[in-house]
Amino acid sequence: MPRKSRAPAWAHRRIDVTAFVRPAVPILLACLIGGCTGERVADTPSPAGDTTPVVSGPVVRLTGTVEAVQTTAVSVPRLEGPATPLLIVGLVKSGTRVERGDVLVEFDRQQQERNAFDRRAELVNIRSEIGKKVAEQAALEATDLTELTAAEHDVARAELEVRKNELIAPIDAEKNTLALEQARARHAQLATTYTLKRTAAEADLRILDIRRARAERALGYAERNAELMITRAPFSGLVVMKRLYRNGQLVEVAEGDEVWPGTAVIDIVDTSHMRVRAKVNQADAGRVAAGQRVKIGLDGFPELVFDGTIDTVAPLATVSQLSPTVRTLAAIVSIDGAHPQLLPDLTAWIDVPIADAGVARSARAEVPR
Repeated sequence: MPRKSRAPAWAHRRIDVTAFVRPAVPILLACLIGGCTGERVADTPSPAGDTTPVVSGPVVRLTGTVEAVQTTAVSVPRLEGPATPLLIVGLVKSGTRVERGDVLVEFDRQQQERNAFDRRAELVNIRSEIGKKVAEQAALEATDLTELTAAEHDVARAELEVRKNELIAPIDAEKNTLALEQARARHAQLATTYTLKRTAAEADLRILDIRRARAERALGYAERNAELMITRAPFSGLVVMKRLYRNGQLVEVAEGDEVWPGTAVIDIVDTSHMRVRAKVNQADAGRVAAGQRVKIGLDGFPELVFDGTIDTVAPLATVSQLSPTVRTLAAIVSIDGAHPQLLPDLTAWIDVPIADAGVARSARAEVPR
């Protein structure tokens, strides 16, 4: 006797699929409309534990990169004289927080100290030469003055002898006259020679003074070069190590490296004041303006949300590198407060609230394509 097959009870029931689809249609339509308009409603809680929505209502979502308001690059010092590579003998670690005046980089200063020692010795020798020259010139001047005084006395004596010419023989009178002329000529020659010798002595001292000034400048350059071998932090901040292209790859600067003058080795970043450099699509230009309050979040740390203000929006759009038809505006957004995890080069999002969604859509529609 053949057996009758029994089908499961659920197989005889008719499943009404529309009962599941109909409630989901409005939700799908709302999601599609919201995605097309580019408006978002963010409800991520703030890091302080506040459960209120980050931004209530429609927003414009911007993306950008975190950067410091105050930052400076520490470069290898440029020294006086020919450019030569410098050896790094001391280097602060990347990520270290430093205070104003802390040592960042120390270069090998042996060559500079040796140059300073040589310049100092040269200056001492020149000063001793000047002292010796002054003493010699003083002795020569005294000798010349003695000879000049003696010549004056000879002239006076010869004049007295000439007064006797009327009382003596003519030949003796002629001798007295010739002696007077000779004494006067010698006195004039000594006076002229004395003046020339003093001028020459002053020139010799001037040459030594020029050499001394040059040696002093060289010593000052050498001492300043030695001082430049230690680079200190200009302000308090975070140390970010630079990378150098070496042997076909980018590597961080390390102790023992030889670097050329002018090469940047460290960035000092003041993390107490940060901002975001964002890009605004040209279609959203009418919705973003300076002075608007915004919410800022970090992609790497979703739990961190900050308040901020749009500082500036560039008046001119720039062409995208991917497509010439896409244009964006640069915007600078300042961040309120600080956080240890708020560091430069982090990607961030910015929610700009829109007061009236309808006005926002119409403003976007009026932007020429």
